[in-house]
Amino acid sequence: MKTFITSLFMLFISLSLSAQTWLPLYPNGAPDSNGLEESDKKQIDDFRLDWASEADYAVYLPEKSKATGQAIIILPGGGYSGVAYNHEGIQVAKWLNANGIAGIIVRYRMPNGHYEIPLEDVHAAFRLVRQNAAKWGIDPNNLGVMGFSAGGHLASTADVYFDDETRPDFAVLIYPVISFQEKITHHGSRNNLIGPEYNAELVDRYSTELNVKDNTPPTFIALSDDDKVVVPANGVAFYSALKEKDIPGELHIYPTGGHGWGWNEDFIYKDEVRTSLLRWLKSLK
Repeated sequence: MKTFITSLFMLFISLSLSAQTWLPLYPNGAPDSNGLEESDKKQIDDFRLDWASEADYAVYLPEKSKATGQAIIILPGGGYSGVAYNHEGIQVAKWLNANGIAGIIVRYRMPNGHYEIPLEDVHAAFRLVRQNAAKWGIDPNNLGVMGFSAGGHLASTADVYFDDETRPDFAVLIYPVISFQEKITHHGSRNNLIGPEYNAELVDRYSTELNVKDNTPPTFIALSDDDKVVVPANGVAFYSALKEKDIPGELHIYPTGGHGWGWNEDFIYKDEVRTSLLRWLKSLK
């Protein structure tokens, strides 16, 4: 009986997590195509979506009594072939809400060789959130971006390529892909974004450590020393680039954890990363 009740409880949790309303980022359709069709989209499991031709988003708002006005656009990882939007999306948004911060998860389009498209979606999300800031109780000048793995690469791209409407006020990069340079890149993410037959110009353009600007926003970086999927040199390279420009940054390297821990409860350093991140976010106000 106990096992049955536990199973029902876990089913309820699963359904409640997946029941959030996903809204189209482009209600009239995306302005350009990534070459994929709706039939190419694959729901791999309850919380992984691959090869999407259209982008969507979900808004998680904190209770009004807790709301600080701060908000974060969340970009789950997935190697630029999909988005793992539970432990790198929904769980993160719920934790942010519990701490008074709004979370907007974006299931961005896959590039499919159209390297400009994921960043277009992030820029569209920034415009959307700032346009709705008053309605959602968000401070448009306290809006950041947070990404994991390939989503961390996308967040770092948003951290260096922006205009006045789309500049993040801060960025959070969790075990991010940063460099497309051969020795340290994550080859799957690089190939999915710019294609296997890339040129040196694109490699440099999307090696975001090479493109940090004087007005790149403050950035928080966290990763594990034993990450064999996206080697730690990626996050370290971005932090070093921040320091060369005298931009505030914070870097945490945990001894173990590997890759992809997100907001999983079994990550041994979960309390450390969450405590450090929350303190850092509060310091930005």
